[in-house]
Amino acid sequence: MEALKSIEQFRELTEKETVVFVFSADWCPDCKVIEPILPRIEADFPMFSFYYVDRDEFIDLCGELDVFGIPSFVVYANGSEVERFVSKDRKTQEEIEEFLTRAESKSV
Repeated sequence: MEALKSIEQFRELTEKETVVFVFSADWCPDCKVIEPILPRIEADFPMFSFYYVDRDEFIDLCGELDVFGIPSFVVYANGSEVERFVSKDRKTQEEIEEFLTRAESKSV
């Protein structure tokens, strides 16, 4: 998964791609729990481009998007947010897959 490099890149990606932003941080235990399953999830949902967003590096963006808990996921398609899975709670693989399935149906 590629890491987000700038706010400008975020804006470009939201306009041009169907993208999942994964908000996380190195110090977050719940983020570490899902880390091993993310490559498989990425492979199972090839219609999305996935980007890792370091919460600490992009704290202003998190505030702008009301992403205060991590790990969290926000999906954009055609320039608009289509679905979000934002909370401070630990997420299971099944919950993430259900979320992405809903997002896929809304992004076509």
